[in-house]
Amino acid sequence: MTGRMEGKVAFITGAARGQGRSHAIRLAEEGADIIAVDLCAPVDSLEGFYDLPGEEELRETARQVEAQGRRVVARVADVRDLDALKSAVNDGVAELGAVNVIVANAGIFTFGANTHEVSETSWNDIQDINLTGVWHTYAAAAEHLIKAGEGGSVIIISSLAGFKGLANVAAYTAAKHGIVGLMKVLANELGPHGIRVNTIHPNSIDTPMVKNASAYRLFRPDLDEPEASDAEAAFAGLNPFGKAWIEPVHVSNAVLWLASDESFYVSGGQIPVDGGAAIK
Repeated sequence: MTGRMEGKVAFITGAARGQGRSHAIRLAEEGADIIAVDLCAPVDSLEGFYDLPGEEELRETARQVEAQGRRVVARVADVRDLDALKSAVNDGVAELGAVNVIVANAGIFTFGANTHEVSETSWNDIQDINLTGVWHTYAAAAEHLIKAGEGGSVIIISSLAGFKGLANVAAYTAAKHGIVGLMKVLANELGPHGIRVNTIHPNSIDTPMVKNASAYRLFRPDLDEPEASDAEAAFAGLNPFGKAWIEPVHVSNAVLWLASDESFYVSGGQIPVDGGAAIK
């Protein structure tokens, strides 16, 4: 089946690489035009964990969307800055037309500290980006989505940490639980407009956020410079499938389903894409 998103416009945050790029390309493959946004700058509290993408990577996402024959408006914007997001969305709507789908994907990940030892800066950055940033993403595009008058879909990328209380991942887990609550509120508010709202809950995805030395060290603290092969068995043990890292396209396929009319009455759902990790 092709063309499931023909004539639709999707607004995607965190689109410069990883899951966000994958979502943009997958929706474009099915006919969507894309408003792609990313910070493209460092976040200080991530120092020592992993690097964030730059503007060149956002341009590469735009190039790959255009390679599908679709239009794209790519903008550098911080999800912590509501005005910047509104400006990006307004630019996109002016060029592409009304927003039909919101994919709140942007997020950061830090881990490894006992909860009482998490720095206030790290805690605040994660709440500001992963929780408040999702609210900003919705708020920036909500009027356009409702005015489109064609139903629509809000898709929020949560995590296995939105289901479980993961030890030593307090800030991230709190934020990912928080956006589930936001999703439930929005599902009730937007139902009368025919707009569906759901969360997707991936496990360990094959992206730089997860595949980095800091994450490997979480599972192999006995090694100074662990590599992917050193940590693979531990990651694989998180789910019944025995899969260490899930390919982003499988999350994107769930995004596509929720964005398309195939999920017409699916709202208020928490969709796992985790190889069964939530039940292990």
